[in-house]
Amino acid sequence: MAFSNGASLMETDNHKKREGEGEDEEEDPFLAFIEYARSVISPEEDEDPSGNEEGYNGAGWSWIASRILKTCISYSSGVTAAILLSDLSQAWSEQRRVGGSKKRPEIIDQMKRKHRRAKLPNTVTIDSIYEKNFLSLSSVLEAVVVDAHVLPGTNIYMLTLGDYWSSNTIDLYLHRRYYDLVDPPNGILKKAREIFLTGCYLRTAKEGCGSPRLLPTEYLVILLDEDLDDDAILIGAQFCSDSFSSISHAGVKNGVSYSLYARIESITSLEILEQCGGLQRKQITLVDNDGVKLRFLLWNEQVILANLFSVGSMLALDRPYIAIAAESALETSELFCLEYGTATQLYLVPFVQHEEQVCLSSTQNRTQGSKLHAAADPTQGPKVSQVSLPCDSQGSIDFSNYPFQLFVADLHGKMTGISLYGVVRDVFRERETAGVIFLLKLEDSTGSIWAKLHFSQSWSLGRVSVGHTAYISGLTCSKTKQDRFELSWCETDDGASFINLSCLPALVNSSCLHKLSRLSDLSRRRNPMHICRVWIDQVDHCHVTTRFSHAPCGHFVKEMPSGAVQCSFCHCDCDSEVVMRAFYLKLTLADKNTKIFSWCTGQTAMELLQISPDEFYELSEDEQVMYPSSLENERFIVALVNCKRQAVHGSRDSQTPEADAVSWEITRALKCE
Repeated sequence: MAFSNGASLMETDNHKKREGEGEDEEEDPFLAFIEYARSVISPEEDEDPSGNEEGYNGAGWSWIASRILKTCISYSSGVTAAILLSDLSQAWSEQRRVGGSKKRPEIIDQMKRKHRRAKLPNTVTIDSIYEKNFLSLSSVLEAVVVDAHVLPGTNIYMLTLGDYWSSNTIDLYLHRRYYDLVDPPNGILKKAREIFLTGCYLRTAKEGCGSPRLLPTEYLVILLDEDLDDDAILIGAQFCSDSFSSISHAGVKNGVSYSLYARIESITSLEILEQCGGLQRKQITLVDNDGVKLRFLLWNEQVILANLFSVGSMLALDRPYIAIAAESALETSELFCLEYGTATQLYLVPFVQHEEQVCLSSTQNRTQGSKLHAAADPTQGPKVSQVSLPCDSQGSIDFSNYPFQLFVADLHGKMTGISLYGVVRDVFRERETAGVIFLLKLEDSTGSIWAKLHFSQSWSLGRVSVGHTAYISGLTCSKTKQDRFELSWCETDDGASFINLSCLPALVNSSCLHKLSRLSDLSRRRNPMHICRVWIDQVDHCHVTTRFSHAPCGHFVKEMPSGAVQCSFCHCDCDSEVVMRAFYLKLTLADKNTKIFSWCTGQTAMELLQISPDEFYELSEDEQVMYPSSLENERFIVALVNCKRQAVHGSRDSQTPEADAVSWEITRALKCE
């Protein structure tokens, strides 16, 4: 299929072209370790004994992969299996903690039986607060009121809170704006009421009380259940008489209080209004039962309140502050905007994600379980035929907690939270578009697919090139009108990450994540990346030059006829702040059996040459010519990838300077002691 600059089409290969069927393809050590780690931290007993993983409580494949890579980034000098398994076990234990020796309050046990709501992204558990003795202001507590009482000798209300995942409870000093809601016996803030809260300060035991307590917060939302008679009566009596259309200029001027009920249609990302002195703003679009839309604006410290909301939920606003757009200099076509005022109280009917049974493809049934694990128990075979995954109001299924690795062949429309692991076969910037969009072709053992990568300002992933192995999470798959699959990724989305394993410093020194190859294996094995022990040979054929590269992407820049300096990859004009001198190095690597010609740039070339580009540039011409001779027979562990570009006619308007006849790129190097 042909691509031109600005092309927006994407294609999934129906089946992988099997070039060289006689080539060996060993199990990827990184993937093997993920499966091994999964068998350690999520043992078989966590699964539903029926084999229908509807009640599966184990770690998802992408969670394990992301956690391993995060640890590798933290330990840049290398990791061991013990380090990775210890970190994984600790993180997983914290994530799924259900409490210690204390007994969870009976009321929560009763309510948990019908609890179907998914956790909000920033939710923390009460047990984790006790464990860490810390709580950030942006953290969310999804709590149940276990008790409400007045502190003896005062008029201060205290709520005792529990949650569905903890055995501990914690006390909250209630903010005075909610006192009218807790007044017994008819107050709505009573035992068994669910609430969301954020913006909490933690008063630790060291600061004067016997156990941690939460200080008052204004950012509290009361949950309602339309299936409960009392809540349904409250919604009908208090919030259904007003609508967005009933708000009038005269009413606002006369101080009329409104109680409004609407669905949350969208929540924007955080905005910084530089023209207003760096003011922070979040916009929540609400739609009432008549289809009328209004914006609910949160300002500065109020923006954390948006952490309590989710798209599709119903929001009830009692006494919101109503801003008249013409008098507030708000850039909007609407007459009014809603704001969180000093008297505003919020109620929420959360959107409950329905679950959909997803049948496992032959890909998962064929690959689930580590070969290491299977070798220990050959009787272990595929036991799971389907899993339950959350499905949103638009019918999109969230695969972020899917137990197994997803492959290109598994993709279909309306999939979110996808994680893919594969080899970059092409990557270039889409031209003539308003945003910063790059097209990347990713290939795994089942096929290849094009993905659109959206960036808020500029490329931010470091050097990525053909042949590199990448892990991408937070992908969304949809089907176009042309009946093609379309992958998209946005760097600002929750759960979005892009990690280039080929350039990961820890990889070459982490034997648990790779298997050493000989240079003679390179042409025979189809593995995407090879870790080899080599030395520098034939230094008289070593070619060293310095060029200027674009720091954010690591690709070389070129001078245009106009005199401007432009990045060959990003196709953007570069100034002196983002351009740096870099090596372009071509050299011969050798081991006991074979020699290969290879190239590298950036930090890898510096590791091999053991000198910086600026220092090398300051040497005389004779010293530059002689310098490589000092490196002959120096020994290194290197990561090698095949950077030969597949023929994709029209996908690029020009080749980058480093894309020449050399087939092997050194992506990382570590000097052997």
